[in-house]
Parts: sequence; structure tokens; C-alpha cells
Amino acid sequence: MVGPTTREERRSASRRLKLGFVALVGISGGLITLQGDVPLLLTLLAVLVGLLVGVVIVALAFPSGLRGN
Repeated sequence: MVGPTTREERRSASRRLKLGFVALVGISGGLITLQGDVPLLLTLLAVLVGLLVGVVIVALAFPSGLRGN
């Protein structure tokens, strides 16, 4: 039988979920640019901006931020 999850396991899962969401938003920004004929630098800039937007969204949705509390 499986016991209850520990606090550390919950924090770790929460942290992974938040980081995964930030990565998803960032990568989607870069994928959008691949539909057009844009230079690689612009694609990397879109990924960077997407990552920043993802961090802001996580900070707004979860006031504890990326710490995983």
C-alpha cells in the first residue's frame, strides 16, 4: 500500500509543474515564429520573451512563485 505524499514530494511536483508551464509558454513563443520567415535571433528572442511571460503568469497564479510552497 502506498502512503501519503510527503511535503517535499508535493513541493517537488509543484516546482516541476510550474517550470514545465514556463517552458511550455516559452517554447510556444518560439514555435510561432517558425511559421514565418524570421531570423534565428528573432526566434530566440521570442523564446526568451515567452519564458519571461511564463514566469509572470506563474507568479500571478501562484503567489509563492517558483519556490513550490
